[in-house]
Amino acid sequence: MSKEPVAVVGIGQTKHVAARRDVSIAGLVREAARRALDDAELGWADIDAVVIGKAPDFFEGVMMPELYLADALGAVGKPMLRVHTAGSVGGSTALVAANLVAARVHGTVLTLAFEKQSESNAMWGLSLPIPFQQPLLAGAGGFFAPHVRAYMRRSGAPDTIGSLVAYKDRRNALKNPYAHLHEHDITLEKVQASPMLWDPIRYSETCPSSDGACAMILTDRAGAARAPRPPAWMLGGAMRSEPTLFAGKDAVSPQAGKDCAADVYRQAGIADPRRDIDAVEMYVPFSWYEPMWLENLGFAAEGEGWKLTESGVTELDGDLPVNMSGGVLSTNPIGASGMIRFAEAALQVRGQAGEHQVDGARKALGHAYGGGSQFFSMWLVGAEPPDA
Repeated sequence: MSKEPVAVVGIGQTKHVAARRDVSIAGLVREAARRALDDAELGWADIDAVVIGKAPDFFEGVMMPELYLADALGAVGKPMLRVHTAGSVGGSTALVAANLVAARVHGTVLTLAFEKQSESNAMWGLSLPIPFQQPLLAGAGGFFAPHVRAYMRRSGAPDTIGSLVAYKDRRNALKNPYAHLHEHDITLEKVQASPMLWDPIRYSETCPSSDGACAMILTDRAGAARAPRPPAWMLGGAMRSEPTLFAGKDAVSPQAGKDCAADVYRQAGIADPRRDIDAVEMYVPFSWYEPMWLENLGFAAEGEGWKLTESGVTELDGDLPVNMSGGVLSTNPIGASGMIRFAEAALQVRGQAGEHQVDGARKALGHAYGGGSQFFSMWLVGAEPPDA
């Protein structure tokens, strides 16, 4: 039996900020869910199941928060699933929800991911000692900086590439009302003059700590026919994982990322991603990961990704816009960051991205990764259904 086509008919985000002290976690998630329902012109009664995701529970210190959030999300008496795959969780949560629709288990599913970093300390929560080396890794940046340096050595990329990415994404964020960082006085010189945190990653080349939530309404073909606005159609989606440490692991371009992208492209009939995909929302928590993921996802040959960044290809008005919304570099409620990438890709093909809309975007990729570059989730969405 063929899969049921999956449509994104509702998208909702909170305004992402450093601290949402005006609401509890329940109030935060309900705000995003309500906006997604309003976008789809649906009510709580129209939702058959809820799939929720977030980063590790120890961040906020609330164990299994999905249990007490069921009421806030209209899930009382309905099936509810919790997903966790580290930083990629927002993407994998959306894929679990999409698979429920594709398998015809449920007709309409609310999927949501969130983080309230103001009630946690993710920096030290992510500073766990790694086996066989000194526990001197302050936060995720300390873990990933050696991978960035390895990429620079392998590719010969000049040390200015990271600042170009950060400058681009922070300018894009100014066009996104939901983005956390709105640095109206941002200049390339300011990025390059910011303090060095983890060589070669500077302060302005890192993601912020954000409170926020993102929700989507996913439905079947019948539900899409009733939608008030054109939906985004899922053309392909996949998850892959690999161990954090194993002999032969390529930390610069993980095999799981390559395999995940290849599966998505196969499902969507994409022969040449550089030519066939119009826009990319990529999980870039540290600026250097843009050129690294451009190669990992097949948009550039090995060692060539930085040249796309340097030549302006990834700018909002470039040939392959990347992180039109400002990306993770501008907004990072960790558990939701992957779902925001997926949702922003869907907004692009729905033509609803506002000032950061890419003209004529028909196919867009949403990408998330997590853990020690070990968990990957991606989807490709289009303006036309998969059998069109």
